[in-house]
Amino acid sequence: MESDNHAVAQAVHDVGSALWFGGTVMGVTGVNKSGSDLEQGIDRIRVAESAWSRFSPMQWAGIGATMLAGMQLTRVGAGRLAMQRGFGSVGALKAGITVLGAAATAYSAYCGSRIGQLAEQAYDRGNDIDVRDATVPGPTTPPQIAKWQRRQRIAQVAVPILAGANIVCGSYLVQSYRPAATAKGVLRRFLPDRMTGAGWTGSGMMRGGMMPGRWMR
Repeated sequence: MESDNHAVAQAVHDVGSALWFGGTVMGVTGVNKSGSDLEQGIDRIRVAESAWSRFSPMQWAGIGATMLAGMQLTRVGAGRLAMQRGFGSVGALKAGITVLGAAATAYSAYCGSRIGQLAEQAYDRGNDIDVRDATVPGPTTPPQIAKWQRRQRIAQVAVPILAGANIVCGSYLVQSYRPAATAKGVLRRFLPDRMTGAGWTGSGMMRGGMMPGRWMR
C-alpha cells in the first residue's frame, strides 16, 4: 500500500510541477509578447492581464499539487531522510525552492494587478499608455507603470527557474530510490571515512570491481 501511495503522490507531484513550469514559460514567452501585435498599449496590458488571471487558478492548482504531494512523499520517505545521506539535504533544498517559487508567483501576480490598475487610471486621465508589451515599457511609459513592469519581469523570470529547479531536485530524489543509490547513501551516512578512502563508483561497486557486501566482510 505504501508503494502505491508513493506512486500516486509522485504522479500528482510531477503533473503539478509540469503544469506550474510549463504554464509559466508559456505565459512569459507567449502571452506577454503576443500583446505587441495590438495597436494600443492599454490593450496590450489588458489582454495579458486577462490571460494570466484566467490561468491563475490552474497555476495555483499545480503549485498546490506540488506542495501537497511533496509532503506525502516526505512522509513516505521518512526512513530515507534518517538513513540515506544526501536525501534529506536535497529534500530540504527542494522544499525551500518550492516555497520561494510560490512566493515569486504570488508577487508576480501582484505586480500584474498593479500594472493593470495604474494603466487603467492613466488611461482614464487621457494619458497615452506607451508599452512594448505587458512587461516591457516604452520610452514614454509612466514611471510608476514602468517600475512595476520591471518588477514583474524579474519575478516572471524567477518563477520558471525555481519551478524547474524543483523538478530537477525531484528527479534526483527519485533516482535515490534505486538500490545502488540507496546502498551508497546508507554507507556514506554510517561509514563516511571508509567510503571516501575506498572510493565508490556510480554503478554501486567499489573501485576494483568489489561489491559492497564483499568489501564490508
